[in-house]
Amino acid sequence: MISNRRRHPWPTTVACAVVCLSPFFSAACATEAGPPVADGVADIVIVGGRVMDPDSGRDEVADVAVTAGTIAAIGPGLSGRDTIDASGLVVSPGFIDLHAHGQDSVSAPLQALDGVTTALEMEIGVFPVAEWIASREGRAIIHYGATVSHPGARVKLLTGVDVGHSTMTPPDTPSPFSSEAVYQELGDEEIVGLTRLIEQGLDEGGLGIGFGITYTPGASRTEILRAFQVGAARAAPAYVHLRGENSGGTLGAFQEVIANAASTGASVHIVHMNSSADEMARTTLELIRGARERGLDVTTEAYPYTASSTRIESALFDAWDGLTDEDYGRLQWSGTPERLNTETYRRYREQGGWVVIHGRNEETNEWIVAQPDVMIASDGIPYLYESVHPRGAGTFARVLGHYVRERGALDLMTALGKMTILPARRVEGFAPVMANKGRIQIGADADLTIFDPATIIDRATYADPAGRSEGVIHVLVEGTPVVADGRIVDGVYPGRAITSSAR
Repeated sequence: MISNRRRHPWPTTVACAVVCLSPFFSAACATEAGPPVADGVADIVIVGGRVMDPDSGRDEVADVAVTAGTIAAIGPGLSGRDTIDASGLVVSPGFIDLHAHGQDSVSAPLQALDGVTTALEMEIGVFPVAEWIASREGRAIIHYGATVSHPGARVKLLTGVDVGHSTMTPPDTPSPFSSEAVYQELGDEEIVGLTRLIEQGLDEGGLGIGFGITYTPGASRTEILRAFQVGAARAAPAYVHLRGENSGGTLGAFQEVIANAASTGASVHIVHMNSSADEMARTTLELIRGARERGLDVTTEAYPYTASSTRIESALFDAWDGLTDEDYGRLQWSGTPERLNTETYRRYREQGGWVVIHGRNEETNEWIVAQPDVMIASDGIPYLYESVHPRGAGTFARVLGHYVRERGALDLMTALGKMTILPARRVEGFAPVMANKGRIQIGADADLTIFDPATIIDRATYADPAGRSEGVIHVLVEGTPVVADGRIVDGVYPGRAITSSAR
């Protein structure tokens, strides 16, 4: 509960000692004369929670003082104008979702109730970038940002159409990535034009280059390599949905982007390793780790579900044409219990819309979720028009409730690291503002998630994809509560754009 109950002022000697607990601020201890808040009283003090910071390894019961949107102090007996009682709760850095297609007013509250304080659209990205950023300013309860979309820039080049945020297409309306343009191969001059559009997006604040290669089958390996070269020249990471299995096999798809990283020096992040690798996950993670051990900057992520989801009219489903009723029975029409057959597959493919793809192995899924170097990211579909898949509302609570508490597949600190410091590090090299996120340390942004480790759980299901997670009690975005006592705080919009240093 948030209250304005006062606590004892923080002694000057303790202030310096607490600051010294952070390796980033040890130099300040020699000159720190008193508490880093006016009169020793912070704006908000989070009282008596289990403070867990995966970056430093801190795991102790302590108070956290927040002033002017930053963490001002950590230690015992802090004083605040307002307090949050966190007794029995975990105080964690706010969760950072690198793969959130849900960039809208319906999705954001569900994400906040799942503990997310920063939701980034890094896979497909947006185009044009500046317009998209401007459309969100002053209207976001959590932080937002996006890569420049390689598919979006491609559609712009070939058709003149600005796709904006392509996954926000209304139901029964074909995606812009289902047009014939996605199958068109570019000549050398067109590739030069494409790279200029990508550079434009980076200049406008894009957080890297987002690739959906399986959705643009006309994109040659040369075209993708040239885009990687742009990324390398600008130190902009590539976030990649790999080619489909019908374009060289699973291992070949991983090898393409790792080879591009090796030859250009670009950083690469491979999205949803679980759905991209499936039963080859152990081999592909071995490939990624081997590349990293040899100096390449290659990372990956996964979401904690055995079913995926995408647009049925997209090129991803080209390989499904001509299969059997049994194969199509893996597909569930979003928002309904309906499983598809040959007839309905053809009809919906012509119509367009979201479909859920079942069939992956839970044992493999759990193994992937448990790997300490595989980040957690939701791949959450927008909820603006319809509810499609539970991952946009329940990913982080599912990991903490099901895989940590119930299954014991990984420990709590490891899980939190995969949701906080690892994604922060992935982004901060190109967007320095992220160096202040994903941490509970003096001077870091007060993006904080306070949850009950005994009760946190996802409630979103395939039947009810918008079910709200339980056990996330408070969420602060730069010191402003957006969730209080398990409920969304109305009328506050502290979320701001995360952009590259180029903007």
